[in-house]
Amino acid sequence: MTNQIVVFKLNNEDFCVDINQVIEIIRLQTIIKVPDAPSFVEGITNLRGTVIPIVDLKKRFNLPLSEKNDNNRIIVVNVTNKPVGFIVDSVTEVLHVDESSIQEAPDIIKGIGKEYIRSIINIQDRLIINLDLHKVLTEKEKKEIEEM
Repeated sequence: MTNQIVVFKLNNEDFCVDINQVIEIIRLQTIIKVPDAPSFVEGITNLRGTVIPIVDLKKRFNLPLSEKNDNNRIIVVNVTNKPVGFIVDSVTEVLHVDESSIQEAPDIIKGIGKEYIRSIINIQDRLIINLDLHKVLTEKEKKEIEEM
C-alpha cells in the first residue's frame, strides 16, 4: 500500500504531510497582522472570501527565521473544522511512498514533546519528517485561534 505525501522545506530540511490533511497549497499572499494574536500566528489572510489564520511553521518550531520570498507557500489544513494556513519555505514535490519506507519516529524525537511527528520517511537516501499538522497546535492554541 502506498501513501501520498506533500514534501516541503523548512531551512533546507525536508518535512512532509499526508496529502489527505491538505485542503490546498497557495502562494504567499498579503497577511494582515492582528493585535493581541498569539505569538505563533503571523496574522490573517483572505482566501476567496474566507478569513484564515496564518501560522509560520518556523516560528512554531523555534527554527531560525528567514526573509519571505517567491518560493514560500501556505499549506492550508482544516484544524478544528476551520482552515488554518501554515507558511513553509517551499513545497517541493508530491510523492507516493511505500509503507516499507515509513518508520516510526525515534524516541529521541518523540521524547521532547513532538507529538505532531507521525513518522520518518526514508526514501532514496533522504530522511523526511512526516508531520501531523492537526497536532502542531495544542488544544489551548487551537482555542486561541478560534477566538481570534
